Order: sequence, then structure tokens, then C-alpha cells
Amino acid sequence: MRRRNKGKVIAITSISVVIIGALLAFLLLVILKKPVLPVKSPDEVLQDYMKSLASGDYSEMYAMLAEDSQLSINEEDFITRHENIYKGIEASDIAIEIRKITEPEEGNTVIDYEMSLNTLAGNITFPNEAELLLIELEKSKEYKLIWNDRLIFPNLGKEDKVRVSTDKAVRGQIYDRNGKMLAGRGEAASVGLVPGKLGENSDENLSKLAELLGISRESIDKKLSAKWVREDSFVPLKTIKKVDELNLNSVEPREENLQNKAFQDQLLTIPGVMIGTAEVRSYPMGAAAAHLIGYVQTVTAEDLEKHAGEDYLSDSVIGRSGMETLYEKELKGTNGYRISIIDPTGSIKENVAVKVKVDGEDVMLTIDSELQSMIYNEFAEDKSCTVAMNPYTGEVLALVSTPSYDDNDFILGMSEVMWSSLNEDERKPMFNRFRQRFAPGSSFKPITGALALAAGTLDPDQDLGSEGLSWKKDESWGNYKVTTLHDYSPVTMENAFIYSDNIYFAKAALGIGYEGFMKGLDQLGFNEELPFEIAVAESQYSNAEKIESEIQLADSGYGQGQVLTNPIHLASLYTVFPNGGNVIKPYLKYKENQEPEIWITQAFSSDIADRINTALVKVVNTEHGTGRAARREDITLAGKTGTAEIKASKGDTSGTELGWFAVYTTDSAIEKPVLLVSMVEDVKEIGGSGYVVRKDKAVLDQYIPLN
Repeated sequence: MRRRNKGKVIAITSISVVIIGALLAFLLLVILKKPVLPVKSPDEVLQDYMKSLASGDYSEMYAMLAEDSQLSINEEDFITRHENIYKGIEASDIAIEIRKITEPEEGNTVIDYEMSLNTLAGNITFPNEAELLLIELEKSKEYKLIWNDRLIFPNLGKEDKVRVSTDKAVRGQIYDRNGKMLAGRGEAASVGLVPGKLGENSDENLSKLAELLGISRESIDKKLSAKWVREDSFVPLKTIKKVDELNLNSVEPREENLQNKAFQDQLLTIPGVMIGTAEVRSYPMGAAAAHLIGYVQTVTAEDLEKHAGEDYLSDSVIGRSGMETLYEKELKGTNGYRISIIDPTGSIKENVAVKVKVDGEDVMLTIDSELQSMIYNEFAEDKSCTVAMNPYTGEVLALVSTPSYDDNDFILGMSEVMWSSLNEDERKPMFNRFRQRFAPGSSFKPITGALALAAGTLDPDQDLGSEGLSWKKDESWGNYKVTTLHDYSPVTMENAFIYSDNIYFAKAALGIGYEGFMKGLDQLGFNEELPFEIAVAESQYSNAEKIESEIQLADSGYGQGQVLTNPIHLASLYTVFPNGGNVIKPYLKYKENQEPEIWITQAFSSDIADRINTALVKVVNTEHGTGRAARREDITLAGKTGTAEIKASKGDTSGTELGWFAVYTTDSAIEKPVLLVSMVEDVKEIGGSGYVVRKDKAVLDQYIPLN
């Protein structure tokens, strides 16, 4: 019995082994016959290809191509073609949207998609298709792209090229309020060479030409060796001022024009030299408005980096100062671009994208160029600045800084000698004075007077009593005294303005007190940015956070101490007196039928403004008024003179003086209402503020002719 059972167990075990082996063999057969799927789907492969295109990884793109495609174009040519095209059109934001995938039982997979990208000619969107080949690998399968040039643009052939054409925007022009051009298109003389006409002594002639033009011999040689230059080519070397033929034939031609004609005649004696005409940015007012208008220059590599994506080309110009910088965005315009497919014959096969150019906007200023010139001509030899405004509208009529420079010189190419002379000139012709701040001296007294009246600490009719020509509050001041130039009686506010009494306004400031004086000035825009198109230095009343001593407060009352004002700010504050206590906001961009905008509403009451206004009329129109030299019989003027001492210490007697005069027409109904604020440095030996009064008088007599 036991033996029989044992045999059955052995038989059953053998059968089990066979069955298990058969099952394992079947499973192995199933596994071996199971199809191997690709690592990535065809749409994933295409998306990866486009991601590499967007990142500029052209080598990675090449690795995704089918073998036959790689045989048709080598990797170097593939990379070069893509770099040239996509960098040339400044492609960015490359993306695709897959619309349809066709996977036939036999043949290649085709993907229909829509491609979009941004270019310098704008956004491009177009339908396209890609073909992918499924290839068998040893242990897997994968899709490879079948490449041809149509993957770049649908109509791009193998021998075609992609060309970018630029249509440069024309820079806008700047005009004054009457339509006179202040900056815009002009003509200059273009000095150049025709290489084939240099003659036998070419080396000597080139050296002589380089010396005359103030450029290096190497720069001339470099231009002559350019690939495009032929024997009969005209090679421009330098742009210079054009000879004014009308002026040359006038009765009294300008000396500068005569010298320019003689210089060009000398250039023409050199064989091969020719002088043509070139279009340039021109500044008709030259030095008279250089600090206001500014100039442009060709962009540098730093400019292109700083303004990347702002449509500047390597030969674009950019505003460097003045209005050219302030209104750069409006003036520059937008270049036009055309992206085209060019066939092997050079013909346009297709325009892929077109962006129409938009020329720069013209800018009209409130400036009156005639007044600008009048002021410049009067002050040209001084270290000065003048602000002219319509005190009733806020329109800025002139901004002049002297001495000046000719902004046309930057357009024509300034020599190193000229640049050095401008920067080494002790008078600082490149220094824009109307953007700075200076000690205002007695021109500040109307502000102190108004603050004292507003604080209720000053009775304008009270006789404060004569202190003589010097005064100190008490012994706590030590040896320091406030001095003045005139002894008069009675010592009332009106007479204090007429005689420009330092002692009176020192007392007025002390009466207001530290906090009241500083708070009042803060409310008038001190220590803050002036609401004006041009950024200017902030006016201040102390070098520290506050006025720190009683003496400093007293000195501040008559515009000394550490008080510094910007001339444009001071001019704005003077509008408070003829406008019933409202400070009018200054502006520079012309606006048709513009209503005056109030900057500070009721800075003072109308009674206070009228009281100060009446006193300032007497400064100009009474016998002893410091501004009497500006008096007119036909119109009523009001104003205030000022002399500020600039010295290293209290006891310094060798310091210089700044002279000021603020003067305005009191009648808003006259044809040319105007407010002038002028400052001249170094007036100590030439008559102090009286020198400035006479200059402004001459300007006003020209601007508003005597009736």
C-alpha cells in the first residue's frame, strides 16, 4: 500500500512541473511578442523640438532629426541657418498649438499645428505641419523629425533666404510756441574722398587732410579700406557746418561764416576731396538755447544694452540732454520692418511680416524763441541764468543759462580740443545754471514778508524803529551783526522792501520762529521736487534737517544763511503776488487754450498777496526803490532785487556776490505779460543787483516795445 501511494505522489509532482514549465514558457512567449511603445509620443517630440528652438539650443534640435534629414544638412549648416534667421528677426515667445495628429497604419505621422512668435516686425502666426518618422531601436522605438526648411516658414525653400528690411522712423521736430523750429532736420557739409582721385602724393595728401579735419590718419585709412569702397566711390569722412551762401553774399557776412568758407576752400585744394550735402539734426538757435534743447548723439553699446527691446539700431540717435532727452520717447518714433523670403534670383517670394514705421511726434514748447534770444544776447558773457514765465498762465517763455555752447557741434563731431576747452573753461559753459540752486539774497524777502503776515507776527504798518546800518538781537550773538545798506524812516514793511532792509526781514523771521518759518517754506515746496517737466535741484532752508540757530534763522529771513532756491521755483513763487495768493504751476509743453493750473491754492490770502504786490510795485516805481532802473511809463512793473554774499566764512571779505532781479508785469491783460527772474554771478565789482536790473530792463524794452 505505501509503495503504491508513493508512486502516485511522484506522478502528480511530475505532472505539476510540466504544467508550471508550460505556463512559464507561454508567459515568456507573450512577453516577447508584446509590442514596444515609443518613449515619447509624436506631439511630445514636436513640443520638445520647439522648446529647444525657443531656447536657441539648435544642437539639441539637430539631434531630434531623422538620419536622412541629417544627411541632407550637416549640423554646422543647420545651426548657422537657424541662428541667422531667428536672431535676424529677433524671434521670441515661440510657441505652437497642435491642431491635428494623423497616424496612418503605414507611413509617417503628420502633425498639423499653428505656430506663433514675436519678431521685430510684430507677432507672426501661421499654420504649418511637421512629419515624424517612427524608427526601431534595439530596445525601444522613437519618433524623429523629418526636417526641411518649411519647418521655419511654410514657403521657405532650401535655397531661399530670409531678409529683414528696415524703414527708419524720422525723428520728430521741436518747435517754439509760434511754430519756429528749435530742433529738426537741417543740412550740413559732408567732407569726403574719392580714392581714385588722390593723385601721386596720396600719403601726404591723406595726412594733410587728417590734420585739417582734426581726425586721425588711421580713421581715414579704415574708412577707405571698407569692402564697399571703389576707386570712384565717395567716402564720407566728416560732417561740418554748411556755408551760408545768403549770409556770404550779404553786406556784412558773419565772420564765422567767412572762416568756414575759407576752411572749405582749403580742403578742396587737396586732390580727391569733395564736399557734398548731408541731412543732420539741426539746432537753429545754437548757443542761445543749448541748455534747454540739448542734443542727440549716436547710440553707444551701453545705450543699446540699457535700452534693449526699445527699437534702437546701431546707428540710431538718442537724446543726451535737455528737451531731446525729456521727450525722447515721443520724438524717436518706431522703425518699420519687413521680413521677407527671398528666392535665389533675389526676388521677394513672400512678405512674412510687415510693421509700418511710425515717425516721431513733433513737440511744441511754450518757449518764445525771440525772448529766449533777447535774454541770451544780453547775458551771453555773464555766468547767469534767467527764467521767463507768463505769471498768469504758468507758461515758461524762456530758460537761459550762460555762458553756453553750440549744440550743433555735438552733431557735427566735436574735436578733442573743443571738448577739452569746454570742460576746462572756468566759466563752465556746459553747466546748466537754471537747474541748480543758489542763495537768493534779498529776492527772497517777499516770501519772508508774506510768511510773517500769514503768521500774524508782523504788523506791516508798525514802525519798528531805526537800528542804523547794523544790528544784533542781544549779547548771545557775540560779535555777529546783521548789516544793511540804507538808513530810512519810518521802518515799515513797505519801506523795508523799497530800501531792501536786511535788518527788518531778519526780525520778521525771528518773529515767525523756527517751526513756523520752516513749516511755511515746506508748504511752499521747499525740500521737495518741483512739479515741472525738467528735474531741478530742490530748494532748501538748511544744510541739515532744520534751521539750527537763531542767527541762521535771522539770516534766512533775507535770503542768506543756508537758504538756496532754484530759479524756476522762485519764479513760480513770485506768481503768488499778482494772482491773489495762488501759486501757478509752471509748464513747458504747449497746450492750446490751456487754463492756468494752480500748484498751491491760497498759499497766502488775497489781502497778503495784494499787500506784497503793492510794495513790489513801489520797489520799481518809487525814487529810492532798488529796482527803479527798470521802471516804465507805459506799463506797471513790480519786482525785487537781491544780492547774495558768497563767502567761505562770516569774516571773509574776499567772497563774491550773486545778483538777482525778479520783475513782472502787473496787468494780465497786456499783450505780452511776463515775469523774469535773473541771477548773475560775480556782480560784486560791476554794480551788484543793479547790473542785473539794467540787463532785464533791456530785455523788457525789446520784448514789450515802448508805447
